[in-house]
Amino acid sequence: MKAWEMTNTIEEDQRLPNQRAGDAEVEVGALEALGVRVTYLPVGADNAGRNAANDEALEAYRKAHGYVHMDVLEVSPSTLPNYRQKLREFFEEHIHADEEVRYVVDGSGYFDVRDARDEWVRMHVTPGDLLVLPAGIYHRFTLDTGDYIRAIRLFREAPQWVPIPRPDAERHAARQRYVHELRTRNGEPAAVRA
Repeated sequence: MKAWEMTNTIEEDQRLPNQRAGDAEVEVGALEALGVRVTYLPVGADNAGRNAANDEALEAYRKAHGYVHMDVLEVSPSTLPNYRQKLREFFEEHIHADEEVRYVVDGSGYFDVRDARDEWVRMHVTPGDLLVLPAGIYHRFTLDTGDYIRAIRLFREAPQWVPIPRPDAERHAARQRYVHELRTRNGEPAAVRA
């Protein structure tokens, strides 16, 4: 997985890298400071998400982290009804009350998260990348120009995906906890915007 600081505006296509000019790469440590966890689990050649329950590495990860439910999400023009509308919805800035866990088994795409300065950081995920976004972090998703991703979604409880958009998210308990934990973890003063 690679990550970088994004341009302030997207003038062309959200599926393009939209990387800020200059040395704008973001290291994994900076993502971890935001509470984002990145793991790499090789995808079995015969797996690609079709027989995920038989993937030993994924099963070990699930057991170690308490993920009891999973499903497979496939996003492409041919597999997702109302594709363009759904992609617009995925790209709207939001939070969740629970963490969001995605294990990419085929294709690729972008997850964007807000950093402590309220700037966008873009992460390009490819097969083998397992990404955990903490509850309460502002984020969004889009495909890249390959227009295809298959990802396994992991859940500790019954599967749900309820986006809470900005500005409503500012008052949500998950956002309040996230901001408090971020500031505590990073030793930042209360005035820092998260």
